[in-house]
Amino acid sequence: MFHLGWFIGRGYSVQAWNAPWSGTIGTDYMQPDIYIDLVRSLERACFDYVMIEDGSFVPDAFQGSADWYLRNASTVPKHDPMPLVPLLAQATNHVGIVATMTTAFYPPYLAARLGATLDHLTKGRVGLNLVTAHNDRTAQNFGLDQHYEHDHRYEIADEWFRVVDQLWHSWEPGAIVNDGAQPMYADVSKVHPINFVGKYFKCRGPLNMPAGPQGRPLICQAGISPAGREFASKHADTIVSRARGAASAKKFRDDVRERMTAHGRNPDDCKIMFATTIILGETMEDAKAKKARADAALIANLEPRLAQLSFYSGQDFSKVPLDEPLGEVKTNASRGLAQLMTSGTGKTTLREMLTDTSSGGLDFVGTPDSVAAEMGEVAAEMGGDGFMMSDPVTRRNIAEITDGLAPALKKRGLIRTGYAHKHLRDNLREF
Repeated sequence: MFHLGWFIGRGYSVQAWNAPWSGTIGTDYMQPDIYIDLVRSLERACFDYVMIEDGSFVPDAFQGSADWYLRNASTVPKHDPMPLVPLLAQATNHVGIVATMTTAFYPPYLAARLGATLDHLTKGRVGLNLVTAHNDRTAQNFGLDQHYEHDHRYEIADEWFRVVDQLWHSWEPGAIVNDGAQPMYADVSKVHPINFVGKYFKCRGPLNMPAGPQGRPLICQAGISPAGREFASKHADTIVSRARGAASAKKFRDDVRERMTAHGRNPDDCKIMFATTIILGETMEDAKAKKARADAALIANLEPRLAQLSFYSGQDFSKVPLDEPLGEVKTNASRGLAQLMTSGTGKTTLREMLTDTSSGGLDFVGTPDSVAAEMGEVAAEMGGDGFMMSDPVTRRNIAEITDGLAPALKKRGLIRTGYAHKHLRDNLREF
């Protein structure tokens, strides 16, 4: 068996604007309805969790302007996902809800308090996707001229997490007595300052509230780079990654598990979910035709991918010749994703790289039953642990995956048919 998640890659934003089957998203994206539809469907399909991306800047790398991103509702506008979390939890009973938080600009005390609050509100189903933020424009919104160096960001994040984790443990189990006869609500002997003094942070503590049902929220991490892998291997309960093919996925998973062992952790305590795109049809011919149309549209207009690569790298790729050899893309922004977009066997020019019709992840095309069978084979080859759907959030895509593919996966015994535990972390560690 393997786990399933859904990655809302555009965050709490306009989903698939101006695309087929996106409905009235342009006027109602800020309301929770489509996200509630999503999580209810995911719970019916027995997914483990939904993960919501986030960012705090208006991109302007492509063509040196914010124009393309604003005109196409690409990564902007974008709302804070944290207030959305309890709304999604209220509409469901089992599926996990993971929201993105940056270690670079969120003060540790506020992060710990917010995380614990959400864990209580969701009854132990919340997760935090910890990111270091990747763009100079983000840094400039928080008082810096440019962002910290890539690997340095992870060094800061490591200390940040130690502060937050100690705050989550500053109330011992049993600190809440709630005995009116004594009277005693909380036992002062079980609530402790942390008195943390580090290189980057200083915090007295304790947190002014007890930890949530999970002890600490589930920790998710999505870094592909070596520094990101090292951070995840020390702290994460689940990792979202992207790999070209099962062999690359296995290599990534083996590397992270070796790092976890070196840190004294049980590798089975962290589930690695690999990004996948799925194209379904009632017949194999239908699915292949849908794939061919999508490929043709991509090749006919490279602007979206040029803008995406500019977003990841912080560099203007509208100025880079399409048909000349492209060297290694060096960036202080999203290093792993920029390199993934510009990699691929035998590809030397930018045009060749951007007309690669794969997603850069694990791609499946076929009927629900054929895709279910293929996913089972890929999971066995890469050694687990699961797949992260990364298709655009439209109600059609939701229905195809949750009411088409998921039943075929259940029929083959590849995914769960119910939830054995109350809390997100426990369900992830079930198998």
